Amino acid sequence: MLYSRAVSRPAAPTRLDPDLVLRAYAMSVFPMADSRDSAGVYWVEPKQRAVLPLDGFHLSRSLRKAIASDRFRVTTDTAFERIIALCAESAADRDDSWINASIAEVFVTLHQRGFAHSVEVWDGDRLAGGLYGLALGRAFFGESMVSRARDASKVALGWLVARLRAGGFHLLDCQFQTDHLASLGAIEIPRADYNVLLGSALGATTAGLASGAPSVDGDWGALDAAWPPAGADGDADSVTVSGPVAGKLIVQLLGQTS
Repeated sequence: MLYSRAVSRPAAPTRLDPDLVLRAYAMSVFPMADSRDSAGVYWVEPKQRAVLPLDGFHLSRSLRKAIASDRFRVTTDTAFERIIALCAESAADRDDSWINASIAEVFVTLHQRGFAHSVEVWDGDRLAGGLYGLALGRAFFGESMVSRARDASKVALGWLVARLRAGGFHLLDCQFQTDHLASLGAIEIPRADYNVLLGSALGATTAGLASGAPSVDGDWGALDAAWPPAGADGDADSVTVSGPVAGKLIVQLLGQTS
């Protein structure tokens, strides 16, 4: 989800501190690297920010069919490190990546701490696409998404929006606008407007970060608790979401208006 237009800040040390990264996101700043092999990172605060209103996701007829028919199997937080690695790989439309070793490392740590999450899209046993990002307060900061099969990234984003809506999130930050994101409902807003949305979504979380006791208000697992996946024996604690019934319910949730 990240591309070049940005306001940069001085380069940071190679090893990123997880708490520093959390505080940076709470201030609308995030890290990037010049390339996958870069030793360090720099801090970015775009003048124009892309966000996807959670009630404005564009569910096309073909995407509706792909989700409802369970053409893909969708999971969450089952292959976090593999998703980061897949996002960092070179592709036909991208020779290099802004995800270097230090960014990957700090996000794995944040995932272990319960802040970073992934959505995985499977074609059989093959990881066909997905996305990852950071959940803080009632905001989700989408970092990167990837597709190795037609519609895989769109399916991942649809599942993400449904999960965020079910979990009471208010903001989905896409960082930079692209034609792909725009086709799915993302809009671009000025930095000042974004900061207002961010402040509302974080609430008391910013104060918690300053005191060393962050509070994550959005419920990433609410979707699982409400709709256990087929074959999960009703286990609401399962972190894996899959199955034909779940796909139909995702379409239903995406079609609801607030």
